[in-house]
Amino acid sequence: MPDQDHTKAQLLEQIATLQQRVIALELTVTQQQQVEVALERQVQAGTEQYQQAIAFDTMLKRITDQVRDSLDESQILQTVVQALGLGLGVDCCDTALYDLDQGLSTICYEYTTLSAPPAQGKVVQLQASFHQVHPQLLQGQCVQFCEHGRNPIRPINSRVAILACPLFDDQGVLGDLWLVRCQPDGFNELEVRLAQQVANQCAIALRQARLYQTAQAQVVELEKLHQLKDDFLNTVSHELRTPMTNIRMATQMLEVSLRQAGLFEAEPSRVTRYFQILQEECQREINLINNLLDLARLDAEVEPLVLTTIQLQVWLPSITKPFLERTRNQQQRLELELAAVLPPLITDRSHLERILQELLQNACKYTPAGATITVTAQTTATLLQLSVSNSGVTLPASELTRIFDKFYRVHNHDPWRHGGTGLGLALVKKLVAQLGGTIRAESVADQVTFTVQLPLQPQPLKPAATAS
Repeated sequence: MPDQDHTKAQLLEQIATLQQRVIALELTVTQQQQVEVALERQVQAGTEQYQQAIAFDTMLKRITDQVRDSLDESQILQTVVQALGLGLGVDCCDTALYDLDQGLSTICYEYTTLSAPPAQGKVVQLQASFHQVHPQLLQGQCVQFCEHGRNPIRPINSRVAILACPLFDDQGVLGDLWLVRCQPDGFNELEVRLAQQVANQCAIALRQARLYQTAQAQVVELEKLHQLKDDFLNTVSHELRTPMTNIRMATQMLEVSLRQAGLFEAEPSRVTRYFQILQEECQREINLINNLLDLARLDAEVEPLVLTTIQLQVWLPSITKPFLERTRNQQQRLELELAAVLPPLITDRSHLERILQELLQNACKYTPAGATITVTAQTTATLLQLSVSNSGVTLPASELTRIFDKFYRVHNHDPWRHGGTGLGLALVKKLVAQLGGTIRAESVADQVTFTVQLPLQPQPLKPAATAS
């Protein structure tokens, strides 16, 4: 019997040990399951966070592209509130702009799903805002907080989470961006980062839009000033034309009287020289007035072209012939190079004559002694290319970019000291444009070339055609 009792005791002990092991194993399995569930939740949360991060990056890129493509301040703000409000699924999103001089914040655009009265257009004192939010925003800090029904801008009878981000750059704070969610849980880290990034991109776009608006305002102001200047010059030109004509006539009569009185001797005297200066300066002022009036007429675009057919082989030598004596006197060479065949040109004869004369006068003025002036004419199927070049001078690129501006004169390249009005090339450019052509200036290898391209058969809107 003792042996049986001992055996029974051992058996009971083994059973108890097995039961403990089973319990321990069950506990281990339970813990393992809990760990697996926890890990699964972590993986799921990480996956959701990763997917949210990708979605937010895509949203940020889309919003950035939209606001950077616009230079309209209103469109930028409206795009931001609409895209961010829908993208984050918030109940309200608005943007405000600051007037720092007045200490005011004005809500410009709003996206909302709430039934509360709209907040767009409302104005807030920056230093008297609830929760002292605006002072923090003015420091460039984002603010997240919860509140319940104490918002004077948008009263909501429930506890809400609010995220406010400043619109600021290195030049200061421009405004703010507010997000409202009717849940007290608030905004997670990814949502806060997205809101900050959108606010930063919005600030950049706003600054670019304002710079553009400033530039446009300056352009408009400059155009007004140019128009005032042109109006003034035109008025003065009209007022001066008659007295200058009278002065020239009086000068001519005075010359006749002085010659009859024998005051002009055979040898040049001081009286002769003074009288010559008087005539030259009088003619110079008359040329200036006429050029100004011609430019005014071209700007007005009220005179139709008078089209004629020009035989270039005959016409071009007749235009260059008067300049032969002048170039000989200045020890220059004038050469005319024409293509073997030049088709007839249909254009305004007076305009083309003025263009070529101005270019030749310009070449004579700036070509040194011993150098060559060359007039070249050639054609393509539809265009006449007319070039006037002069050797012995080179112009820098800075001169070429301004050479067609009104009153601009090339510096230190007038060996004959003829002077000028600074309007000749500006007038040429206007005339060429009215004929439907183009003109360009080039300077290479100690040579300056003006090249005019004109259509052989233009079709103006208001032709008054004749034939010759």
